[in-house]
Amino acid sequence: MRYLSTRGGLIGGQTSAPFSTVLLEGLAADGGLSMPESYPQAELDAWRPLSYPALCLEIVSRFVDDIPRDALKTIIDKTYTSEIFGNAEITPVRELESGLSLLCVSNGPTLAFKDIALQLLGNLFEYVLEREGREINILGATSGDTGSSAEYAMRGKRGIKVFMLSPHKRMSAFQQAQMYTLDDPNIFNMAIEGTFDCCQDIVKAVGGDAAFKAQYHLGAVNSINWARVMAQIVYYFKGYFAATRENSELLDVAVPSGNFGNILAAHIARQMGLPLRRLILATNENDVLDEFFKSGCYRPRAPEETHATSSPSMDISKASNFERYIFDCVGRDGAVMRELWGQLAQHGGFDLTEPKYQAYWQRVQASGFVSGRSTHADRLQTIRDVYQRYGVMIDPHTADGVKVGREHREIGVPLLCIETALPAKFAETIEEALGKTPPRPAIYANLEQCPQHYVVLPADAEEVKTFMRKQLI
Repeated sequence: MRYLSTRGGLIGGQTSAPFSTVLLEGLAADGGLSMPESYPQAELDAWRPLSYPALCLEIVSRFVDDIPRDALKTIIDKTYTSEIFGNAEITPVRELESGLSLLCVSNGPTLAFKDIALQLLGNLFEYVLEREGREINILGATSGDTGSSAEYAMRGKRGIKVFMLSPHKRMSAFQQAQMYTLDDPNIFNMAIEGTFDCCQDIVKAVGGDAAFKAQYHLGAVNSINWARVMAQIVYYFKGYFAATRENSELLDVAVPSGNFGNILAAHIARQMGLPLRRLILATNENDVLDEFFKSGCYRPRAPEETHATSSPSMDISKASNFERYIFDCVGRDGAVMRELWGQLAQHGGFDLTEPKYQAYWQRVQASGFVSGRSTHADRLQTIRDVYQRYGVMIDPHTADGVKVGREHREIGVPLLCIETALPAKFAETIEEALGKTPPRPAIYANLEQCPQHYVVLPADAEEVKTFMRKQLI
């Protein structure tokens, strides 16, 4: 399996590259994202009875052929354990009522679905770096959950330092404390005076500085790293098998979406042959993606137009993984991608309903996506309703997905809603909705009262590079 850049340029100094190269590289040299040259086809009958680690091995080994299978099995078995994820199923399905279930993917160390991919990513990094005798300095951005998941996955790892950008005062108190209370010598937190999109722009700008990237051995853990998306494909298969009895059954999935990586994994699973009928994308008030799927117009908002909401991990207006999806929709044509992303850079957006792009818009419409929007009032009502009906407490992001999912629900087709975080991370909103404090694991008792370690920096790539240089002397 080789990997291509979405913009048709070089990747790892070649027209295509193996998995280990794109694992360590992050952005391609042309600013594009890595994508597999093709999607392997699923073997549903053979995969249905498998445990989570065994299923992961079957799927991941089809995307990774430059790590021996026995080594890959060791890495996966080390990653997905009941000790780390609290359940041998890793991502159990919880039925709310007949035909309506939650896929519980938030039981990892930081109580968010990002742990599923980042725990594997940390172990893959460690294996490849040790094999090649290399070190890596990871630069990432978080809107709330990726940062802590990455830091908990990478802390103490040989040959790895993590520099994480987060939007200053735009996360929940729990999310902030979960990151900033870490005092490991290989973890550095930078609170950026701006939105998540500002943080993400800085990561791309620094990663696009070829000289800096080479000198400081820069890598990425954001969902611009293909391995993140690859790991998430697995739980869509696992969720499908748990929510259905036969491989001929159709299933709808509802996914809260900010940076588009989670639902992109569902799209790829569908391309591999998983019988997903509709991919129901839910946004919060930052509804750029909902607008696109309804109108064909992709128009990211400026930082001052990006709302701070009660589902803060979705306060994103520039969804990085959207580029990977559009790459599929334009027939993997790098020239078209350069044209569209050139329009994005110059004019702030593009419109696939224009006559010359009509064929691509038709592919979007045939790709199974539908979308909807959720507000703070919707979140509160959904949290209350789910708790009153089923005795289940959900976080505000999951509530966005449940709200939009139920709007699109159809009789006869089961609906699986992706639970993206545990309520403990968003106590303020849960208390507003239910009048009670969500339970939290004992290890996080009094977390917000612990000392926090971070620096505040302006939204400036040069300032970030200066800070990094000082830590890497």
